[in-house]
Amino acid sequence: MITISIYGLDQYAVGHYSKENTKNLAQLFETNEDNILFYAPNAYLLHYGMDQTSWNSIVRINAPKKFAALETKVAEYILKTIVVYCINASVEFYYYEEKNRYEFINKEYPRFLSEENIVNVEHEEIDEEEIYHGNVFENLDEKIEEEIIRRNKNEKEN
Repeated sequence: MITISIYGLDQYAVGHYSKENTKNLAQLFETNEDNILFYAPNAYLLHYGMDQTSWNSIVRINAPKKFAALETKVAEYILKTIVVYCINASVEFYYYEEKNRYEFINKEYPRFLSEENIVNVEHEEIDEEEIYHGNVFENLDEKIEEEIIRRNKNEKEN
């Protein structure tokens, strides 16, 4: 599995980038598209306390060592295509031995969610009579005061 983590882009941009580039990246890596996975953390890149989102992006690629020979082609491609979403970008590669990766794939379900296999559930209409329209905080101050008095009384007794 090749995991491409993109820091400094929001999740929606990474989603679009993934959709547009997975096929080409799989070809560059000379692997199946199912071996490419993107990670879009909900985080910020900061410099001197200033948010760098969409200004500076770091692409980190975790891949089996056998893909190291393709690194230059992949880096050039990513740097050329990622600039649609950011101003500055860098690409870093991290390699691991395939023997050090373990996974479980549940055969009862599709390997990945896609537009073709996602289930859209129709929401039932909610009966207005089932919805509470009152003030859930009504008399809250009094109830808190009663609880404080009760606890103080219990502490004095013990």
